[in-house]
Order: sequence, then structure tokens, then C-alpha cells
Amino acid sequence: MRLITRRSWIFLGLGPGALGLLILSGCSGTSSPAPKFLSIATGGTGGVYYPYGGAIARLISESLPGVQATAEVTGASVDNLKLLQLGKVDIAFTLSDTLAEAASGSGPFKDAGPVASARTLAILYSNYTHVIARQGSGIKRVADLRGKVVSVGSPGSGTELIADRVLAAAGLDPRADITRHTLAVAESAGALKDGKVDAFFWSGGLPTPAVQDLAATPGMAVTYVPQEDVLQAMQQKYGRELYKLLSIPAGSYRGQDGEVYVVGVMNLLVCSSALDEQLAYDIVKLLFDKKDALVAAHPEARHLAVPADLGASRATFHAGAVRYYKEHGWK
Repeated sequence: MRLITRRSWIFLGLGPGALGLLILSGCSGTSSPAPKFLSIATGGTGGVYYPYGGAIARLISESLPGVQATAEVTGASVDNLKLLQLGKVDIAFTLSDTLAEAASGSGPFKDAGPVASARTLAILYSNYTHVIARQGSGIKRVADLRGKVVSVGSPGSGTELIADRVLAAAGLDPRADITRHTLAVAESAGALKDGKVDAFFWSGGLPTPAVQDLAATPGMAVTYVPQEDVLQAMQQKYGRELYKLLSIPAGSYRGQDGEVYVVGVMNLLVCSSALDEQLAYDIVKLLFDKKDALVAAHPEARHLAVPADLGASRATFHAGAVRYYKEHGWK
């Protein structure tokens, strides 16, 4: 085969009487560097992580030369950190309580060991622990879930972890005192609609699309179960910095007439320690420079802000992120 270069054209002689033509704009005998591919672990399609992560992937691909990013559907926090540990993803969404377990190698990470490679890029927004039951079910507080059919979130999700903690704080055995299902939020909402579960847990931002769809279903009336009575027990066991009392404001979902006080936990964006420092810096800068585009993808992005301090996460901040934050107020 003969290779002949001429300005921005490459001619490939493919044999007698045949000529292949490949157009490479601006090429003069040299090839461009191979693009860098990044995989972002998000969550299920009915939650907040997926549209938020999709927007980040799109901005990276559009704005950072030579970098292509994709948002991957996953089981969410626990799965995301395990994928990061295995080197199968580069960036991941996670809840702060799940990250604390990963950092210490406890809970769902006991067998695999600590996720030592996790580095924090950004503090994103708070998750609201939704406990949603069909109206008329008699479920008015978490303790009323005893003997009920309950979905605790998809396997390997932060929802499942926090659901077990909320149930235990209410004096229930998460394995023995409920008929347990492990469904993602969209499937949980569908199961409640079909009468297959009495209630379900979901840890997510406001509003969550799958919950919006459920609340807007004709003839469907649901109850949002408050959790202020279990918060103190959770803070005593796991730390006051992990769990806060948050309010789901009235009107967040159709038919929700009053505010509901629930357990809140912070969301973070983390990455592998192997991520190049300059690339990490560029990604964090992009998040803040293009914040309006992220908000257009999901309103929870409005909470993106420079963290108060280096202690805002159980995982060390990536050096690239530290450089950006020091340029914007960190001492």
C-alpha cells in the first residue's frame, strides 16, 4: 500500500484501478492525538444523577478539546464507587454517607476494602429522603412500615443504604420487619401505582422526575412520610455532619399541600486519583463557568458552590479541584 500526503488530503492506493480517499482537515502527514474518553457513573434514569451527569458529559465533550465523556446508567452511589475502585469509570456521583463507608471500607465495601482512589471534585446538592406511601395505607411515620411491603431502592444504591439506616433508627429490622423489595425509583413508583408495594424509599433531589410522574397520575394520592423523629438516632450513630433535617417545601409535588421534614444528605462528584490534575482543574472550572447550562438540565445544579473548606468531604479533594478552589477563596 502506498501512502501519499498532500495538504489536508490523504490518498491511499488500494490496488490496481482503486483509489481510497480520506479527508483529514488541516492534516499534513501527521495525525491528531487520540481523544481522551471519560466515563461518568450516574444512577437510574428516573432520578437526578442521570440528567445532571448527562449535562456534565455533554459540556465536557463540547468544551474540552480532545476529551469525550459519556454518562452511564448505574445502580447509583454504592455501585458507582465500586466501579471507580475497579477503574471502570473515571467520575462518579455519590452520597456523602456512602462515600464515608467507602473511605473506611465498611458496610457494603467491607469485602472489597476501602476505595482509596476516590478524590472529591465538587459538592453538588442535598438529597431528600422520600418515604412515599399510598394515602389510606395507615402509614404516617416510619415505624408504621412494620409488616408492610416496602421498596428500599435499587441494589447498590445510596437509597438502599439510607433506607436501612432510617428503618433501624425507627426501631425496625430492615430485613425482618418489612417485606423487602429492591427497586429503582421509577420501578418503585410504578409498583406503588399498581398496588404491589405499600411504600417506597427514594433519596434524591427536588423535584425527582419519577416522583413527579407518580404524583401527577390521575386518581393517585400519596403521603410523604416525615422523618424528624429518627434523625437524632441517626446523627448519634453516624455523625451530625452526615445527616441534616431538611424540608420538602409544600408544592414540590402535585397534591403535596404542606412541607415535610425529612433526613437530608449531601451529594458529591468524585473522580479517580489517576485523573490528570490539569483535566480535573478544567472539569471543575467548566462546572462553574457553565453552571447555567447545568441548571437548565436540572434545577438542583443551582446549589453548586465553592465548598466551605477542605473538610467538606470524607474523601480528599483532587489536586486539580484544590487549585481551582484556592483561586476562588480557599486559604
